[in-house]
Amino acid sequence: MNAQFDLTNASRAPNLDPDADAILTHLMERITQDSSLPAPPPENVFVGDGDYRAIGAEYLGHFVRIGELQPSESVLDIGCGIGRMAVPLTQYLDPENASYEGIDPVNAGIEWCVQNITSSYPNFRFCRVDVAHELYNPGGAIAGHEIVLPFSDAKFDFVTMVSVATHLPEAEISAYAREIMRLLKPGGRLFMTAFVIAAGDPDRQTARPRFTRGTKPGTWYGDPLAPLGAIGFDAGIIEHVLKKAGLQIRRLSLGHWRGIESNHYQDVIIAVKPE
Repeated sequence: MNAQFDLTNASRAPNLDPDADAILTHLMERITQDSSLPAPPPENVFVGDGDYRAIGAEYLGHFVRIGELQPSESVLDIGCGIGRMAVPLTQYLDPENASYEGIDPVNAGIEWCVQNITSSYPNFRFCRVDVAHELYNPGGAIAGHEIVLPFSDAKFDFVTMVSVATHLPEAEISAYAREIMRLLKPGGRLFMTAFVIAAGDPDRQTARPRFTRGTKPGTWYGDPLAPLGAIGFDAGIIEHVLKKAGLQIRRLSLGHWRGIESNHYQDVIIAVKPE
């Protein structure tokens, strides 16, 4: 195993004092209960299960506690979908100093976000990137391994890829890693979720999903009939991809999909662009 797994409790970042953590917890609770915040009809949520507001608020907590996101930072949300992560960030990011860009290949999600989020929060912008994906955008004009994102170099402090690498082959994760390295400011962080398959994980009876070996060495499929529905990689593969792009792994926190105690479902990787 090439990475040092961080199994510490992720409930608080090292630099988040108890008072700040309590304020964050209160904000998350307010977001979960605030029916005035934008939320699409449940039938229009094309990615992710569960409560739209609650999951978004949960990830805001992870961004701050694990990724050390600051209110003044510029954020790029790769795979923003229908705004699940963006809505809670509208309540955390400073409207005067921070910015948010969301990209996704599904036009319906981008249109909803523009109409319902940007209209009230002009520092939140959304853009469709017509990248091909066999599940979400099969007719896309851009091959995933050739992705070039429409932003200038060193523009962002914080990049999120939540439930994106779990649906991509290794070559496409590599392409995104190269772009993220280009787009991050020195010291900027990537917050990525993934399924990192360590020894013994596939044998755990409580694992959800239960992965089986894929056709390519080092890959695992939640459902062999729909490989990109949930794809995992042997421990070390994604970390190597990120390091090859020039990023440094700061943290790898294991998720409870594998049947262990954790505050998050998928595994979380934090990688940093060197200063």
